[in-house]
Amino acid sequence: MQTDPPVTVDVVQRVRPGKAREFEALLESIINTASTFEGYLGASVFRPSRPGDGEYRIVFKFDRLDHLKRWEHSTIRQQFLTQAKRLTVDIGQFSIITGLETWFTLSAKPGMQPPPRYKMALVSGMAIFGINQLLRLLPLIWLAPLPDLLERLILVFITTTLMTYGVMPRLTRLLARWLYPRH
Repeated sequence: MQTDPPVTVDVVQRVRPGKAREFEALLESIINTASTFEGYLGASVFRPSRPGDGEYRIVFKFDRLDHLKRWEHSTIRQQFLTQAKRLTVDIGQFSIITGLETWFTLSAKPGMQPPPRYKMALVSGMAIFGINQLLRLLPLIWLAPLPDLLERLILVFITTTLMTYGVMPRLTRLLARWLYPRH
């Protein structure tokens, strides 16, 4: 079991009327500063879908929980949070997602809960099977001289990387209606 997993932070924040420009400028500063911290993998900002709504969703990704904690406990972030208080309606909603749930973050759905575990397992299993079948077709002659255990380890890292950055974001969007049915 991994003790310091990759992590996604989901922030839903409602901006006070007339403060959107100031909030956008602050948000740009926050993201630019967060990007200088070790382990930062990126951020996505989802702006209000309706005029006057004021609800923003910001998704930060870090490679390890430990790196996220350093950012969260930094003095500069605390200063940003103080500035944000005067621009926002309330403290907002914060959630930290680790493990398989990070593969199932649907960017267009603010504050959405991960799908049921059986659906995550089924989609992940299908994706891993597909990647493994593809890898079997590729000429991996460069792996032949390596010990079996090292060869398997390399293939696991290739599969995990493809899952995290290529396959799962696309599969999650493709299967969104099944993974996240409307109630």
